[in-house]
Amino acid sequence: MSWKTLDDMDLAGKTVLVRVDINVPVKDGVVTDATRIERIVPTIKDILAKGGKPVMLAHFGRPKGKPVPEMSLRITVPTLEEKLGQSVTFVETPSREALDALPADAVVLVENTRFTPMETDNDPKMAQFLASLGDVYCNDAFSAAHRAHASTEGVAKLLPNCAGRLMAQELGALESALGKPERPVVAVVGGAKVSTKLDLLGNLIEKVDHLVIGGGMANTFLVAKGVEIGTSLAERDMADTAKAILEKAEGTGCTIHLPVDIVVAAEFAAGAANEVLPVDQCPADKMILDAGPATVEALKGVFAQCKTLIWNGPLGAFEIEPFHTGTFDAALAAAALTADGKLKTVAGGGDTVSALNKSGAAKDFTYISTAGGAFLEWMEGKELPGVAALG
Repeated sequence: MSWKTLDDMDLAGKTVLVRVDINVPVKDGVVTDATRIERIVPTIKDILAKGGKPVMLAHFGRPKGKPVPEMSLRITVPTLEEKLGQSVTFVETPSREALDALPADAVVLVENTRFTPMETDNDPKMAQFLASLGDVYCNDAFSAAHRAHASTEGVAKLLPNCAGRLMAQELGALESALGKPERPVVAVVGGAKVSTKLDLLGNLIEKVDHLVIGGGMANTFLVAKGVEIGTSLAERDMADTAKAILEKAEGTGCTIHLPVDIVVAAEFAAGAANEVLPVDQCPADKMILDAGPATVEALKGVFAQCKTLIWNGPLGAFEIEPFHTGTFDAALAAAALTADGKLKTVAGGGDTVSALNKSGAAKDFTYISTAGGAFLEWMEGKELPGVAALG
C-alpha cells in the first residue's frame, strides 16, 4: 500500500475537500457520542496550519438518495465547533464562488452527500462537481472506504489526493497487523454467525498462526465436530462449511482454538443460574452463553506466545452479566501484554469496540478501529475502493 499524507501536500491557499465520517449517534437533537468527531480534529487542524481551507464532505444516516430533514448534518455543527474550538460554516448547496468568498481560515461543512442518489451511484457528474469545489482531496474516512461512492472514490481520481491523519493511522495499524505483522499472529473472531464471516475466516487461516473462534460461531464448529450443544444458538446447516474450514486450516498450518469448557444456562437472561461444564457436557435443555475459565486460561497462553493480535467479535453474550466474563478476562489479558510491550493488538467492529470499552481493556490496545464494514472487508482481504483511489 502506498499513499500520500498531509505531509506530502502543499496546501497553502488551497481549498481542501476532506471526506470525513461524522455519522455520529444523536438523541433529542444532541450528539450523544462525539468519538468520530474527535478523531477528525487533527486532520482539520493540520490543514488549517498548512494554510488550507478544509471543506468537509460526509454522510449521515441512510436518506436513500433524497433530502431527509432529520438526517441533515447541521445537527453536528455545535459539536464540531466545540471540538475544533472555532466556528464552522454550514453550506447546503456549495459553489466554488461561495467557498472562495469565505475567509482563508474558514472551516466548512457541506450538507449530507447522500441527499442525492448520485453519491451512492458514484455518478461521474457528482464526482466532477465535487472536484470543481476544491484543489486537493483528502480522505480521512476509513470507515467509508469500502464504498465506491462519488465522495470516497470518484472525486479522489480527479484531484491531487492524500490520506488524512486518521486514515493514515488506521492504514498503518492494519498493515502492521496483517500486511507485514510480527509473528506469531493470533486472530480472535467471535459473533453469532459463521455465514457472515466465511470470507473472513477463509482469508485469516492463510495469514495467521492461531485462530480463536468464539461466540455463537464456535457452537457451529462444535456441531461440525459432533459435540452436542443443547439449545445453543448455532447454524447447523453450516456444519459442513465449518468442517471444511477446519480441514483447510490443517493444510495451512493455522491452529484453530475452540472452547474447552463452557458456561451454560437454561435461559438467555441477566443473572440467570449458570454452571461451568466441559465442552462436551452441555445438557440438552441448556445453552452455551460464554467461554469457560479453562478456555480463557488457554487463550492467555496463546496470547503470551504471540507478537500480534487481531480481534473481531466477542467470545460470549458479553452484553449481559455474568456472560461477559470470558470476553472481558481474555481482553484484559491481551491489554496487559500490550501494556508490557509484548503484544501488538488491533481490534475493530461494533460489538468488539463496545466489549473492549466495557471491560476497560480498550485503553491499552495498540489500535481500535471505529470502522465496522471497512474493517471487516479489510480483514477479508478485499480491496477497499476508497483506499485504492489514493495515490
